[in-house]
Amino acid sequence: MTLIAELGRAKRDLILPHIRTVTDLARVDLSAMAHGTVIKGVGPATLLKFQVRAQLMCDPNGRPYCTVTPNLPEADVELFFDIEVDPMRDVCYLHGFVERSNCDDSTEVYFPFMAETPTAEDEKKAFAQAWEYVQSRQPCAIYFYSKYERTWWRKLQQRYPSVATEEHIRAMFESPMAVDLYFNVVQRCTEWPTRDHSIKTLAYYLGFKWRDTSPSGADSVEWYHHWIESGDPGIRQRILEYNEDDCIATRVLLDGIRTFKVRC
Repeated sequence: MTLIAELGRAKRDLILPHIRTVTDLARVDLSAMAHGTVIKGVGPATLLKFQVRAQLMCDPNGRPYCTVTPNLPEADVELFFDIEVDPMRDVCYLHGFVERSNCDDSTEVYFPFMAETPTAEDEKKAFAQAWEYVQSRQPCAIYFYSKYERTWWRKLQQRYPSVATEEHIRAMFESPMAVDLYFNVVQRCTEWPTRDHSIKTLAYYLGFKWRDTSPSGADSVEWYHHWIESGDPGIRQRILEYNEDDCIATRVLLDGIRTFKVRC
């Protein structure tokens, strides 16, 4: 049961006395649980959601699909956005964008804005450059994965209010042209035969591969530490390539979802 995406421990512990495995959940008749009386604390809609995921995992021909048609903006220019943050130094050291025009992958260009040192001066400079870049591409659609980018840009705005106002940042992320693919699309509109809904899991499922042999945000932070200490341009390039691949993975995910059939 730990293999089912987003089935947390609290609900899992309630289910386990009645249903032990993914296969059991995929096969169980939920009609007896229609009124939520069999497993207290787990409603029938929740149980059905996890059963659907179990069935997808058990089906060798199971494929992801949309439960409803996602509301995606139409734009000639699309930006796929990802940041890198060092939590130990509390610094956002990289803002990366892959820009694509007219849904043509051959037009993709990567634009990184990096804090060359973990100082307030360079963090502000990178933020200002990223903000100016986004403004220069309007109108455009902006895609990112999870609320992390929005949270950090709000924090950066508070640190450096001369770069952008609170209203500017709020308007950017609340615009219908800005899409959190995880919260607004993957969670609300899709089902997958995967063990989790991380960007790496879903992009890997769709056939994308990172260039780095150990791609992770934690590794990027370690590389940043080494680069600050050594100044090795190879390490810097590794950071940029990892971030670029994260941005491209977001594009791969969007394009994949656009091909999904809607199943009620």
